[in-house]
Amino acid sequence: MAQPKQIVIRLIEEVMNGGDLEVIEQLFSPEMAAPAKGWIVPFRESFPDAEMKIVELVAEGEKVAGRFRCSGTNLGEWRGKPPTGRRFEDVDEVYFVRVVDGLIVEAWGLEDTIDRLRQLRQDNEQDREANPGV
Repeated sequence: MAQPKQIVIRLIEEVMNGGDLEVIEQLFSPEMAAPAKGWIVPFRESFPDAEMKIVELVAEGEKVAGRFRCSGTNLGEWRGKPPTGRRFEDVDEVYFVRVVDGLIVEAWGLEDTIDRLRQLRQDNEQDREANPGV
């Protein structure tokens, strides 16, 4: 059975960078697969050339903490807006993942969405009012 860190590496390399969405079913528990697809699929459609660089991965038991830098070009609708064709580079992200019996059973993270919006030139007062949690 793969170690938790290897599961996260596969998620980044094969799904997030490689775009192989079928691998989601192999990496996530049945309860987590649908929610994972619910955020990964639209993100990959909006940024089909998305690339996540692993900055650091730390594993302890069944938990993995990862720091990443994400880049991509906005070629599909994102957050209800048409594609801009603009690119964002090296947006910081941090995720915590719990892996049980070789499957991701829990994941949560923080992303620097403000930096992503700024780089895509979508960070304006209207956006902040429409998306107060951003």
